[in-house]
Amino acid sequence: MRPARALIDLDALRHNYRLAREVSGARALAVVKADAYGHGAVRCAQALEGEADGFAVACIEEALVLREAGVRAPILLLEGFFEADELTLIDQHDLWCVAHAQWQIEAIEQAQLSKPLTVWLKLDSGMHRVGLHPADYQAAYRRLLASGKVSKIVLMSHFARADEPECERTSEQLAVFLQAREGLSAEVSLRNSPAVLGWPQVPSDWVRPGIMLYGATPFEQAQEHAALLRPVMTLESKVISVRELPAGEPVGYGARFVAERPTRVGVVAMGYADGYPRHAPTGTPVMVDGQLTRLIGRVSMDMLTVDLTDLPQSGLGSRVELWGKQVLASDVAAAAGSIPYQIFCNLRRVPLHYLGN
Repeated sequence: MRPARALIDLDALRHNYRLAREVSGARALAVVKADAYGHGAVRCAQALEGEADGFAVACIEEALVLREAGVRAPILLLEGFFEADELTLIDQHDLWCVAHAQWQIEAIEQAQLSKPLTVWLKLDSGMHRVGLHPADYQAAYRRLLASGKVSKIVLMSHFARADEPECERTSEQLAVFLQAREGLSAEVSLRNSPAVLGWPQVPSDWVRPGIMLYGATPFEQAQEHAALLRPVMTLESKVISVRELPAGEPVGYGARFVAERPTRVGVVAMGYADGYPRHAPTGTPVMVDGQLTRLIGRVSMDMLTVDLTDLPQSGLGSRVELWGKQVLASDVAAAAGSIPYQIFCNLRRVPLHYLGN
């Protein structure tokens, strides 16, 4: 069978969740949206359920997959509901939901429910995607309490630039939130992964670790707590062919790499159809048999090529790590002009193999 695969280290996942709890001193919802950022939402949730305070997903479809797999812990719908009739399923499956718009408040007021909901009331503190305007926030809170349809409200917002430690925008958003919630008696959730790791001064009863769960740093620069994360996914394959090329010969589509010296080229069963970034340039780090080398030439749909010239012991059948514990996903993403969030979420066709169950 094709040797491309992704190894998912569940012990590393648990380590990273515990780090989020330890660093924040708060309860933590493990964010497993987008199939746990490509790591497999069901298996990741099952690995964490014994200790996680709950989970967060984007939408009800993702939540129902977890419920059908037997996950009984709280699950928060980060985008809330898209149609009022989803409230029936939210009620039936005991889900928590975000409310970020006036029409959602109205839908909750009018809903026929078997029990009151847990609602996370989202403020637009300056990111300007979704969330209630600060001028409308307290009224929405009072309406939900008065409706009789809500048992608990958590006050939340989301930071746009927490991954930039020197940027004042996070402090500005925090000030907007604190003013908007003044006098309201409720728990608070403000910190995502970069805020967990880099903004200890931000108050949060609940945190929402996402990318840090999977062992990738949200920062471009080194950061004290991010250095303690353990990569969860190792994307690997094998060399399936070797070519000996003289100087001056090109490799791959478009002749983007031309050998400057006699070059041993290893062909690897991995391509952009698997989720490896097509725009990764020559020089992107790759590990072959535990030794660092580089990608050369353009990434194809099913194959890519690596430089074996200085690795005489490597060849047909050699193990290749595309990213993982030796080649960080953040380094591959940076080389390709991307971010680890995207390259994880783009993973497809590659079978997932779980370790440390």
